Amino acid sequence: MLVVDDQPLFRAGLVALLNASPDLTVVGEAADGDTAVRLAESSSPDVILLDIRLPGIVALKRVATAARLLVLTTFDLDEHVHEALRLGAAGFVLKESEPARLIAAIAAVASGEMQFSPTVMRRLVAAYLRGDTGVSPSGSVGLDGLTDREREVLRLVGTGLTNAAIATRLTVTEGTVKTHLNRVMTKLRLTSRAQAVVMAYESRLVVPQAVTA
Repeated sequence: MLVVDDQPLFRAGLVALLNASPDLTVVGEAADGDTAVRLAESSSPDVILLDIRLPGIVALKRVATAARLLVLTTFDLDEHVHEALRLGAAGFVLKESEPARLIAAIAAVASGEMQFSPTVMRRLVAAYLRGDTGVSPSGSVGLDGLTDREREVLRLVGTGLTNAAIATRLTVTEGTVKTHLNRVMTKLRLTSRAQAVVMAYESRLVVPQAVTA
């Protein structure tokens, strides 16, 4: 774990909490994005836990493909959530969450799943519905090269389902879902599952009312 937060006391609390967990080890801590990048490159953490309002958060795009990004956010949907998704964030957890919830989110992200706090997901969907994200709902942009099954997999990923849940829904193997998703990401030049979620919303494959968080 690499912990990135510009508030010393809060960061120290996170480090103490994570080091107390038998399955987690904090390999570094940083107060800004540039320092985080340097530490990420030197210590190769599996997960980077960071504050969404962190100065220099864009710098983390350089390590987003090498480490999983788990973002801490406040109760209200932050304007930077969409930016963080585009950077490849694998999950969002409220700062007000219980310690056990945070530990579970870290485990999920480390295993390759996306992890959205239910509140964050509800507010993210509501923002898309209102058009507050700056995204123009202009139709299925950029999806012409996808097969019908690939579009369906992308849609289900956009609703927050795991590969296992998608496999059950489509009555296929989890390996088949991974194959379809890999093809989607290659065709659309996506680098993370989070970016696939963004694309599902931006292309209007996902109908916001259909997402239950």
